[in-house]
Amino acid sequence: MTAPGRHRIAELPIGRRVAQLRARRGLTQQVFADRIGKSHSWVDKVERGIRSLDRISVVHTVAAVLGVTPETILGPTTTSRPEPTTNTTAAAVEHLRAALARYDTPTPDQPAPSADDLHHRIQYAHTAYQHAHYPQLLRTLPDLLTHTRHTTTSDAPDAAYLLTRVYRLTAHLLTKLDEPHLAWLAADRAIATANGHPRHTAAAAIALTQALRAAHRSTLATQAALTAVPLIDPATTNDAAPDDHALAGTLLIEAALAAATGNDPATAHQLTDHADTHAAAMSHHQRRTDHGDTTTAFGPTAVALARAHLAAALGDPHQAITHHQHATAGHGWRELPAEHRAAHLIDITRVYLDTGNPTAAARAIITADQTAPAETRTRPVAHTVVATLLRTAPTPDLTRLATTIGLTPRP
Repeated sequence: MTAPGRHRIAELPIGRRVAQLRARRGLTQQVFADRIGKSHSWVDKVERGIRSLDRISVVHTVAAVLGVTPETILGPTTTSRPEPTTNTTAAAVEHLRAALARYDTPTPDQPAPSADDLHHRIQYAHTAYQHAHYPQLLRTLPDLLTHTRHTTTSDAPDAAYLLTRVYRLTAHLLTKLDEPHLAWLAADRAIATANGHPRHTAAAAIALTQALRAAHRSTLATQAALTAVPLIDPATTNDAAPDDHALAGTLLIEAALAAATGNDPATAHQLTDHADTHAAAMSHHQRRTDHGDTTTAFGPTAVALARAHLAAALGDPHQAITHHQHATAGHGWRELPAEHRAAHLIDITRVYLDTGNPTAAARAIITADQTAPAETRTRPVAHTVVATLLRTAPTPDLTRLATTIGLTPRP
């Protein structure tokens, strides 16, 4: 028999649902905030419906503290129906986990691939990532990890660098798929494999910082990024390479976002301004395209988009939208990789929800799907956003997207 009041709570908006469940546990807003690692203000805004609760990792944390399932937090308006793509993604992540856990060596009847072959395969995988072809990349990475690791046992030139690149790519993808601790492991392997090489270490630190941010380790993330900046900052090194501005700028942006998540606005803004100087240096001196090198997609537009994320993290969604609209109006936006643009649009969808504009949020998520379908159809955070929108702006396009990814309105 259903407990009294169960249906009534299920019919409430998500914020009021959290408030009632919190009250039933006898927790004050402050105690609840401390337990989930958020501020009292954040909890108050969520419970009053001013701020949306749509990050899947945060939903799981809230549910654990309240002693309920994540489905209880999300409510009954939608039901998740596992689709073949969802099951395939989960199985592929397990294959990737197994590849990270293997330490076997090549046998005489299975010689390691040549370095040239691996160069081509890794570049192909990198291109797949930029175009958000995540299912394809998930199929490729386990064998690529194993084969590249086997090559490091030979005397092939650049073998360690190749393995560092594969570990970095693995970490970036796992962070996308809401596997931050496994991404943390892969990024740590990348740094260890870089063996102190300044640029390889700095590039690996980008992946590490993103994984730490996704794992809600904002202080560690800031430290990881800032520790790597002096390795390649043209202002502090005597052997600057063309991509060093892009690496330093990307690390500074990642550190700024981590600082904002840790509620340190002064540091966040200072680091973003510093990143802006690197973007300006690239545009003025190096005559590069706006998105910089293919590894970081760094440039003036990336800094402008970061300011939008910064404002959102610091609790100013209206300012975030202003930055977003400015950044996406220029030609630099169109030159960014599809992965970068779609990921940003998913984040800005949450910002529109925070401003009480579900119509604009629905437009943003649909545009993200048109830009890079795997961003919306593979990533858990996108599924949560779509589920939230189905309760507030169930447009035909949104309903079709929800059906595609396995979310359907409950009768």
